[in-house]
Amino acid sequence: MLDYSDYIKIFIALLAVVDPVGVMPIIAGLTARGDRNELNSIAGTAALAVAAILLAALFVGEDLLHFFGISINSFKISGGILLMLMALSMLQARTSETVHNRQEAEALENHRSLAIVPVSMPLLAGPGAISAVILYAQMGNGIEHYLLISLDILAVVLILWAVIRFIPWLTRHLGQTGINVFTRLMGLILSALAIEFMASGLKGLFPVLSAPL
Repeated sequence: MLDYSDYIKIFIALLAVVDPVGVMPIIAGLTARGDRNELNSIAGTAALAVAAILLAALFVGEDLLHFFGISINSFKISGGILLMLMALSMLQARTSETVHNRQEAEALENHRSLAIVPVSMPLLAGPGAISAVILYAQMGNGIEHYLLISLDILAVVLILWAVIRFIPWLTRHLGQTGINVFTRLMGLILSALAIEFMASGLKGLFPVLSAPL
């Protein structure tokens, strides 16, 4: 189990990866024709789906890596690269192509299950969020560790649920400038997180890098 302050950092990191405020314009565009009841329904369904995906990654993600013979250090490097790509896009106030690209938007424009695809996956609980959860899961052990990360995930999901429900109000009061500022701030946090993962993975694969000079 980590220090309690570390779980606060994990919460902030997961909030940065999921970035519910940053994807508000996309979700608003996908639901532009819907009424208030439809938006509330999408918020509830998306929150449940994101919680299920991230909790599944928390409890079985590392086992899947072992099944495919992937070392956690290799996954740290690949996950760090993925998070860095996302962070670079967020620093430019854009949605990363690794999360949602133009072809997917066009193909899914009339999808009936918007709350699942593309809102929950890949917009919110995409490869970056799943990778981050798996990497944080292996940093500790014991029921307390997994319980506290589960609480972090549920706290992020609660914020996500509130953001989607109040997208019209938030859009009016934050404006595009406010959304861009928040997205860039989360991108900065995410870039630092990505570097930490990559550095840790490189040290694990090449122990000589951590040897004193």
